[in-house]
Amino acid sequence: NRMALVVCSGSLDRVLAGLEPDSRQEPASLTKLMTAYLVFKALKEGRIKLNDNVTISEHAWKMEGSKMFVEVGKQVSVENLIQGMIVQSGNDATVALAEHVAGTEPTFVQMMNNYAKQLGMNGSHFMNAAGMPDPQHYITARDAAILASAIIREFPEYYKWYSQKEFSWNGITQQNRNGLLWRDPTVDGVKTGHTDTAGYCLIASAKRDGMRLVSVVLGTDSMKAREDASAALLNYGFNFYESKRLYGAGTPLTQVKVWKGELPEVGLVLKDDLYVTSQRGHTGSVKAEFELPKTLVAPLAADRPVGKAKILVDGAVIATHDLYPQQAVPAGGIFRRAWDSMRLWFN
Repeated sequence: NRMALVVCSGSLDRVLAGLEPDSRQEPASLTKLMTAYLVFKALKEGRIKLNDNVTISEHAWKMEGSKMFVEVGKQVSVENLIQGMIVQSGNDATVALAEHVAGTEPTFVQMMNNYAKQLGMNGSHFMNAAGMPDPQHYITARDAAILASAIIREFPEYYKWYSQKEFSWNGITQQNRNGLLWRDPTVDGVKTGHTDTAGYCLIASAKRDGMRLVSVVLGTDSMKAREDASAALLNYGFNFYESKRLYGAGTPLTQVKVWKGELPEVGLVLKDDLYVTSQRGHTGSVKAEFELPKTLVAPLAADRPVGKAKILVDGAVIATHDLYPQQAVPAGGIFRRAWDSMRLWFN
């Protein structure tokens, strides 16, 4: 097996070290992270619920490989199927969830590839929900790190299942295959994968002193090798890098003029804290560049972005984030609107 690995900052998807990070690799059960991302999206958007009962199809029940051991025709809750997919890596549970979200597995796979594009996973392509081998089913180490980071960042309420050490169903208890959960108390996920052709794979994540790192190891020759390599990558990242908060959520990065509004100007803010990960003792020179419309005209809603901030460290762009008004700005009175209309005419 050709090995690929990467360790990145969980907050910024910034790669700190890598070996063939963009080579195509067989993901095996790491595929289930993409499936989980879609399931979590559907939950957050209210399209499905944790207590939905899913009737197990013959297609899901017949899945080969690792199983939750659900029975055809029986009903199982979404919450239990999620644990069967994450903790037990059940191919049957995974396909049942895909069918519940999208009706059929092929439709779900189309959604997987669409979401992968949205996340910027440009080196990956999926052909099924569970990770069965296929020449057109592949992932890169960089993309796997992007995906894991997105799950951790977007779905903290569901990420908890990735640290669950065992799950019982149908009288069968299976342990989480991520051995780092026992070796390192700071590790809280994420997912293992294995087939004869993919080798032994592991996406791991740990949080120490407020800093989160994600490691990806693909194509090793044993469970011990994937765990040792993952532990070494995480330790390297924590020993040689640190994360610092650059801007706090809600703190204005700049003030801009507002036309035709109740307020003459408004601060523009980030929705989330912004961190930078850099070598210990060297944060570098930090600068924010703004992409804003020529004129901002009220009304402005606090939950709609009005521009972007490019964050540069030592001259290199490390992140681009949406900027939001610090507060809503209603339209001004008739005099204010008329006066500003006239000024804009000559501006």
